[in-house]
Amino acid sequence: MRVVLAGLSTVDLVQRVAELPSPGEKVQSQAVEVAAGGPAANAAVTVAALGGEAVLLTVLGAHPLADLARADLEAHGVRVVDALPSRVEPPPVSAVSVRDADGERTVVSHNAADVPEFPVSPLLDEVHGDCVLLDGHHPELALAVARRARELGVPVVLDAGSWKPVLTDLLPLVDVAACSAHFRAPDGVLDVPVVITTAGAGPVRYSTVDDSGSVPVPEVEAADTLGAGDVWHGAFAYGAGLPLVERIRFANEVAAERVWHAGPRAWVPAVREMRK
Repeated sequence: MRVVLAGLSTVDLVQRVAELPSPGEKVQSQAVEVAAGGPAANAAVTVAALGGEAVLLTVLGAHPLADLARADLEAHGVRVVDALPSRVEPPPVSAVSVRDADGERTVVSHNAADVPEFPVSPLLDEVHGDCVLLDGHHPELALAVARRARELGVPVVLDAGSWKPVLTDLLPLVDVAACSAHFRAPDGVLDVPVVITTAGAGPVRYSTVDDSGSVPVPEVEAADTLGAGDVWHGAFAYGAGLPLVERIRFANEVAAERVWHAGPRAWVPAVREMRK
């Protein structure tokens, strides 16, 4: 299973705390970890953990912080194709606090707002395989990858976490829009063959031209919800070829395994076991 993922990579500084701080309050963390983050990057780690070939088209650059993210991704089996390998500015950084009692988190991130435009054509030879997953954070890259995938007949999955201007042009190229519960299209209508909506611990809803329904999420005691949606999207992309309901159920099970483990990569060994 070869999955091409195009989108955001960040450096996540994750602090585990007893309680999330109020404005002006200082708290002592129980643990701190640094890992690669971002929707596409976390999904790529998931694909690799499941035994797939994960090819991540992204921007990291040559800054020392970028080396931290790159090392984490490569250590977890992701092949990183960097569109701006000589960029000296720091990559996007996310400050994350995770509450120990229930795994709830807060995230402050700059994302890819300051990344300059870059040539996308050198990356398009990588667009082949079983599935493409986009998060829309690098708009021109997302559009170019989606167009190439459409030419080749490779199915395109969109991680639709929030509305982005590029989606006006991107959605007609998408086969599956996997949306968060907070996602809203400006006209309220998503003209996509398959629309899926995740809702945390709630059932995952889906609709197609011919059918609609929901798939329950396994009940687990949440230890860490950071990146759970990204893991869901990675597992869904890896499941390309399965019937839709079975594919959703599989992604639900993988995401549940993620939230059961505390830490940005503690879940990976358990997910590797799931493929055996």
